[in-house]
Amino acid sequence: MTEFINTNMHLLIAFAGIFLVLLIAGTTAAILKHRNPQKDYSNLQQRIKTWWYIAFFFAAALLLGKGFFVIFMAFVSFLAMKEYFSLIPTRRVDRRVLLWAYIAVPVQYCWIHIGWYGMFIIFIPVYMFLLTGLRLVLVGRTDGFLRSAGTIHWGMMATVFSLSHIAGLFLVTTPDHPQVSGQTLVFYLLFLTQINDVAQYIWGKSFGKRKVVPQISPGKTWAGLIGGVATTTVLAVLLAPYLTPMNLIHSIFAGIIIGLAGFFGDITISALKRDLKIKDSGSFLPGHGGILDRIDSLTFTAPLFLHFVRYFCT
Repeated sequence: MTEFINTNMHLLIAFAGIFLVLLIAGTTAAILKHRNPQKDYSNLQQRIKTWWYIAFFFAAALLLGKGFFVIFMAFVSFLAMKEYFSLIPTRRVDRRVLLWAYIAVPVQYCWIHIGWYGMFIIFIPVYMFLLTGLRLVLVGRTDGFLRSAGTIHWGMMATVFSLSHIAGLFLVTTPDHPQVSGQTLVFYLLFLTQINDVAQYIWGKSFGKRKVVPQISPGKTWAGLIGGVATTTVLAVLLAPYLTPMNLIHSIFAGIIIGLAGFFGDITISALKRDLKIKDSGSFLPGHGGILDRIDSLTFTAPLFLHFVRYFCT
């Protein structure tokens, strides 16, 4: 137990901070409800309650080590892919191809577990790209072929390939920084990505006037984007010495990358939902919507952050 605490001290302190923030948020929501009983704070309370569950399961999976976290993220990818395919209209014959897409989930995460970076990085964009196209051809239906191929491959890229980069941070080695591990890098990415979403929302609500992409996401403003990226960058610099191998310059760039990428990931999923004419991707996470609603920013931040750290900071 002592060795576990010593090894994960920075991570334990970080999670303690997260749970403290959630405790303060929950207490604040309860006070607001007590002082303003005529107002409905049920959605806010539900969101905070769901955040407790999310934080607990991520903390447990992360602290239990690489094997548990890889399995956990594979399950998250599976749920995200299942949700995605439940929203996207597909041909009846495509069901034969979807089986291969689901099989790709455990295979992709297997490469992370055994530490095979080369296969991890090409399995879906190369081999699954070729296999799904070939399998669609063998079905023998040409009508709707391009739409089906694009839909299936984009779904795998977003829900499996991109998300697998979160667990892929365990493939980063930092022998010159003993305080850094796959766990600390994952926490750094997840915390900054989520705080970026919150910061952009707060800055936008407080000072936002000019819209960035009104046709796609009317709530996104330049004040929210700039304020969110600035907040994320400051926190990236402050946390970097404890959780990452990055120096000051690298941490500034990491903060900017996560801030901007989080915004682009968010509006990309928003564009998908607008195309499908839906508000939320699902109801799996009460108060938040579906899995895709919660991991939208990570589809961009995870791959960009992993490769930035791998190529510039190790």
